[in-house]
Amino acid sequence: MASPRHLIIEPEAEAELAEGMDWYEAQQPGLGAALFAEVEEVLTGLELGELVSVPVPFVRTNLPVRRVHLDRFPYAVVFLEHGDQTHILAIAHFKRRPGYWASRLRSVGRE
Repeated sequence: MASPRHLIIEPEAEAELAEGMDWYEAQQPGLGAALFAEVEEVLTGLELGELVSVPVPFVRTNLPVRRVHLDRFPYAVVFLEHGDQTHILAIAHFKRRPGYWASRLRSVGRE
């Protein structure tokens, strides 16, 4: 069994999740917590290497940027694996401009 990967969550990704949780909670009590629980499930799967992810379109092919779509919410967890670390770059809503998070690759030295 492989050892768990170390997750590093960019502050902007944390802010995106908090913003989404607030918005959903305002729509219906408990929905923000449901979003959080689904993201936590994805993060745990990434940490354990148990999830299937797909490449992110329009990102240079030499960058291993991938994403996992949430099942219930219109979001994807966008991440980059680098060594034994997984950098969570964005909790990206599908309606946001594609690739808006690309500048965050600088923080992991991969731009």
